[in-house]
Amino acid sequence: MSDATLPASRLRESLSYLNWLYNPFHGLDASGIYELLATSSPTERGLYLNLGFWRDASNLDDASDALAMLVGETAELGPEDRVLDCGFGFGDQDILWAQTLKPGHITGLNITASQVEVARRRVSQLGLDEQIDLRQGSATEMPIESASVDKVVAVECAFHFRSREHFLREAWRVLRPGGRLVLADIIPMPSVRGFPARLEQRVSWRLVSGKFAIPPENAYTRPTYHSKLAMSGFEQIRVESIREHVYAPLHRFLAEHPETLERLHPMARLPAKLALRFEPTSVYRGLDYVLACARKPKQLPGPGHRP
Repeated sequence: MSDATLPASRLRESLSYLNWLYNPFHGLDASGIYELLATSSPTERGLYLNLGFWRDASNLDDASDALAMLVGETAELGPEDRVLDCGFGFGDQDILWAQTLKPGHITGLNITASQVEVARRRVSQLGLDEQIDLRQGSATEMPIESASVDKVVAVECAFHFRSREHFLREAWRVLRPGGRLVLADIIPMPSVRGFPARLEQRVSWRLVSGKFAIPPENAYTRPTYHSKLAMSGFEQIRVESIREHVYAPLHRFLAEHPETLERLHPMARLPAKLALRFEPTSVYRGLDYVLACARKPKQLPGPGHRP
């Protein structure tokens, strides 16, 4: 690559990022966003891009691990399990699960080519190739055989899927009878009364959904989430809000440790710093954060049933 090409490439990347960030009429799909952000994770030890679970964590790395472990433990990952991880990012959670919960095998699907490449390299460097198989592929059209996995998990990514309902149907298809589905997911909060609060809520949701590729068909609250899992064929459904352990403690940590923002993509620092000037109750008023889990029935209905 010539000296002239490199600055031009960086200029195009910068202009693309600015257009995505500040142009209200311009959006990117999920893969485009993550290709643009590259490997600029705010964590120190890994390449996590999740918001973390802060109930017992005091830093971003521990919170990111805690969220992955919350999903893995809720799914009851164990030595006999064949696991499908949808939207695996850079593979941090798969590496963590392989080293701690030790499932029999993990297959990962991710549509972002650059993340797949980096994650595969990291897995190989740790000698985990036999245990973890990471592939480029869609969570809504899974290149996975029916009834072939015991657990399907998705850490902070199902809100991107077009649509989440298609993903739920695919998850039901690939799970064996009795298999478990667990998601950490972002959805809108139920509408509140009072014009100022409701307006703030709508602005909060639309800013996030518009810039982070959340399709309108995925914008529904907890009761509807529960219903869609049931209509997809699942049982033993639980959709629990854990937002108090996500948004506000993350906001406080970043405000107290501004150096963390320096690890972000250079052009992501300004909006992040601007958000920290406001109270978290205002910034995240429209955002719920849920841990959802469900099971595929052990005894399936007859051949006429269509989940």
